[in-house]
Amino acid sequence: MSADRTTPALEVAGVAHTFGRRRALDDCSFTVPAGAVTALVGRNGAGKSTLLRAAAGLLRPDSGEVRVFGEPAGDGSLPRIGYVAQQAPLYPMLTVAQTLTVGSRLNPRWDAAYAHRLADDADLPGAARVGTLPAGHRSRLALVMALAKRPDLLLLDEPLAPLDPVARTEVAGTLMADVAERGTTVVLSSHVVADIDGVCDRVVVLTEGRVRLAAEVEAALDGHLVAVGAGIEFSAFDSSEVVEVRAAGADATALIRPTGSAPSGGLAWHRPTLEELLLGYLRTPTRQVPTA
Repeated sequence: MSADRTTPALEVAGVAHTFGRRRALDDCSFTVPAGAVTALVGRNGAGKSTLLRAAAGLLRPDSGEVRVFGEPAGDGSLPRIGYVAQQAPLYPMLTVAQTLTVGSRLNPRWDAAYAHRLADDADLPGAARVGTLPAGHRSRLALVMALAKRPDLLLLDEPLAPLDPVARTEVAGTLMADVAERGTTVVLSSHVVADIDGVCDRVVVLTEGRVRLAAEVEAALDGHLVAVGAGIEFSAFDSSEVVEVRAAGADATALIRPTGSAPSGGLAWHRPTLEELLLGYLRTPTRQVPTA
């Protein structure tokens, strides 16, 4: 476990990056405290993978800065980072056992006993070549490789996407056990709300390469309301308070970030679910929202 719990595990400050004419990241800023489990949520193409690559030190952004435990992301931070890319790149010609051996030789903090226990829990056959494994098993092996480094910061790009429901539950349990035991900081990307509900304590929402929301989950839920009523009722709200309005005939549902007490009028109010909160931000055009 990292001895320093006051320095943020990850700081992203004004990060922007383009690929040709496409802007993948646009002035992104947020902080991940040490020990937090943060969901990086966005639709396909929102910039999640680019941001995680920058955090892992594998991509130098065009502008802005990424710091890992107070130091610039790059070679110096690599021993403290476990990174699983979306395609879970591994050497297909090696067996599972050989892959673990390579991991032990390349990583000074490698925990061989932990690696073999995780591989056994995932039913990964040691003699099988990686290239012959189903996608879900390759994903589990990539996660084993990242966890066995005993990283202080674990960056996971869509780690649950290739997994069946049982495996998703098992992986989530493994991650939570590692967080509880070692205080590992986790940032995992997803576009599936069900994958992060009950797992993450912080959330960062990306749309079109910009940060729409960066906050603790409970604080974000407490700071928003869902209003249901006649569409005309929403005309009284300032546009900065309304995240999204969805009309259905004369009625409408709105996700609102109130600045004071919620007005009564003819509207019905309730605290949003995590799904209502995230979908409200993901469905609307990009607009920078203050962090909370």
